Amino acid sequence: MRTPIRLVVAFAALALVAAACGDDSVGDTTAAAVDTTAATTVPPAAPSTTVPPVAPSTTVADDMDDDMSDDMVCGASSLHLDVAALSELGGDAHYEGWAIIDGVPATTGKFVVAGGTAVHLDGSPLECFTTDRLETATTIVITIEPAGDADDIPSDTHIVAGDIVDGTAVLTVDHPAALGTDFSEAAGTFVLATPTDGGDTNELSGIWFLELPGPVASLDLPALPIGWTYEGWAVIDGVPVTSGTFLAVDDFDAFDGYSGDQGGPAFPGEDYLVNAPAGVVFPTDLSGATVVVSVEPSPDDSTAPFAIKPLVGSADDPAADHVSYTLDNNAVDLPSATATIG
Repeated sequence: MRTPIRLVVAFAALALVAAACGDDSVGDTTAAAVDTTAATTVPPAAPSTTVPPVAPSTTVADDMDDDMSDDMVCGASSLHLDVAALSELGGDAHYEGWAIIDGVPATTGKFVVAGGTAVHLDGSPLECFTTDRLETATTIVITIEPAGDADDIPSDTHIVAGDIVDGTAVLTVDHPAALGTDFSEAAGTFVLATPTDGGDTNELSGIWFLELPGPVASLDLPALPIGWTYEGWAVIDGVPVTSGTFLAVDDFDAFDGYSGDQGGPAFPGEDYLVNAPAGVVFPTDLSGATVVVSVEPSPDDSTAPFAIKPLVGSADDPAADHVSYTLDNNAVDLPSATATIG
């Protein structure tokens, strides 16, 4: 965060593909996802097919919490979801399932994940989902929806999706109707430095995603679709501390709240000098610290990394400033689910 230039994440009315959105705990902060496809601005990835906006569905009663009836009998037109590999989201968001029927998304119901199982928003058991003409669906998509969402229109944040084959769909992040990538080619480096408080002071108290000399961009990441953004993190004394969200690897990120009053370089990064969050003291020494690039739902107000963390690395202990440290590819245990009709 350097000069107070902010990136604005654009939201499309609907970007869902008909053919073709984790654990946020501090303990999971050892993995991260960064957004960038090259050393140039990363454009939002366009989905292969846009799912048109639809009027509120009449297939599921609006007065049913989670769009499902507790006494519904599951039958041949029921949707069963195995969500053991989806993260619990916390109180500010929930999931919603969608069946793509004739190219149009129809909600199958809202839910949260508790103990690896899909349950109603109030935590009560949920046996199955349904919607009209479910047997004609071609694709199942799961989105992340904001708390209080009451409409039957998908958000832009599609986390997993899959095509139905013989009554079953394997839902993954790399489906074109979700994130469209598995992050297996993500790579990058970071340096420790504090350019926003002048030279040779507190140099081990900041992280920057750039390479020297130059500087030049140090992240190689795929473009993200609308509804997602990258975010950098340093884990300081067990607390994940953001370095800011970004969509371009060679421009300012959207945060400079911890930096000093001198301008920083036009790359993602942050000096940890002022306004320390609870449990952390600034300036600090990032020797041995874990650094993460995560993929985050947008909008998102969580103070911890999301479950998708494609890049993770650490500085030496003791560390050196202005030296590149490698971010290892961490594209493992990505969110997924299985949908079965019948």
